Amino acid sequence: MSAPVPLPLESPDTTIAASGGALVRRTVLPTGLRVLSEHVPGASSVTVGFWVPVGSRDEQPVTYGSTHFLEHLLFKGTQRRTAFDIAVAFDAVGGEHNALTAKEHTCYYAKVRDRDLPMAVEVLTDMVTSSLLDVDEFESERGVILEELAMADDDPGDVAGELVARLVYGDHALGRPIGGTKETIKAVSRDDVAAHYREHYRARDLVVTVAGAVDHDELVALVQRALADCGWSDEAATPRARRVTDAATISGGGIEVIDRPLEQVNLMIGMPGLLASDRRRTHMSVMNTVLGAGMSSRLFQEVRERRGLAYSVYSYSSLYSDAGSFGMYAGCTPAKAGEVARIMLGELDRLAADGVTDEELLRAKGQIAGASALALEDSDSRMSRLGRSELTMGEFADLDTVLALVDRVTPDDVRAIAAELAGGRRSVAAVGPVRADAFAGLA
Repeated sequence: MSAPVPLPLESPDTTIAASGGALVRRTVLPTGLRVLSEHVPGASSVTVGFWVPVGSRDEQPVTYGSTHFLEHLLFKGTQRRTAFDIAVAFDAVGGEHNALTAKEHTCYYAKVRDRDLPMAVEVLTDMVTSSLLDVDEFESERGVILEELAMADDDPGDVAGELVARLVYGDHALGRPIGGTKETIKAVSRDDVAAHYREHYRARDLVVTVAGAVDHDELVALVQRALADCGWSDEAATPRARRVTDAATISGGGIEVIDRPLEQVNLMIGMPGLLASDRRRTHMSVMNTVLGAGMSSRLFQEVRERRGLAYSVYSYSSLYSDAGSFGMYAGCTPAKAGEVARIMLGELDRLAADGVTDEELLRAKGQIAGASALALEDSDSRMSRLGRSELTMGEFADLDTVLALVDRVTPDDVRAIAAELAGGRRSVAAVGPVRADAFAGLA
């Protein structure tokens, strides 16, 4: 491949010869359901994912947290299987199964030996299409989710992460916590969650991705048979349209502190970033690597190695369909929180003004190349790449294509991204025993 391959919704079949001898195939069924597979030579296991393009940002005010709530409930039984039956099906073959809810999608996934793929497809299909949403299980799981939220609230890093997202995104739906709040989870009804289920879990919404020792034609037949067994509608439909990628208006920014009696301050600084569809996302990846990814990054070297002000310090980037964010994190002693915040912003400003050295650029590209190649040793990563390609990007890029794009990033590209970020409206979130005036003038 010399460039990403488009995945148009109206194209029923696509075949891509990918790097390393892998074969990627995609079939769009008449119902609008999409099936993607990546056959990996020499693999003896498979990872399968059932993706639904609905996340926390898609909820109505009365159902905040319902996407994550529903994710829990789909493990609680169907007409044909109890919750215990679902657990036993995977435990009995040494498999793994789980789910995740994100801001723009939900994924139910499993990893099993290749011989157990029919079972995994059958069980996941049953869960996704035929959940009972039992009233008693609903109330029991409400308690479980409240405990999960309480656990997250006890983690100051999680609290700082949610706080900085709210500050950066302002009133945008991306600023809401994925799991909802204690108040919304206590208030949401089974009927609300059931309506959410009926609205978003249809054949035209669903994407099935499998990576590893998989035969595509057999996979498509498995999916079709499992859907027929579950009695899901076979009515012809077009696939659900991908999200609009026009940039949203973001009106965030500010400084907010949550005072807690901790030994450290969990400090996060955020600002608007790039959209997932922005072709400069590769430039962002290189810039982020130089600034705050790894032990040779500028943040790690300046904050930890030279000054000894933090144990953990890094930067990150989050990209969504119509908005994105960039941020930096450090955990430090309360008395040094203001100093650390200014150092981190100073490093970003210095990168924006002076750019990157040739040595840093070469090292960052090598780091990305190695990490990308190592990640694809795992069928989980390949399965997730297929899902993101279909739902978010609308195109597939193999390792060779990605690395070629990384290799073309120039010093000017890195400096330009840093300058754009440095010029954006800044947000400072801190959790710990510190006053907001420690960050005066930073946002």
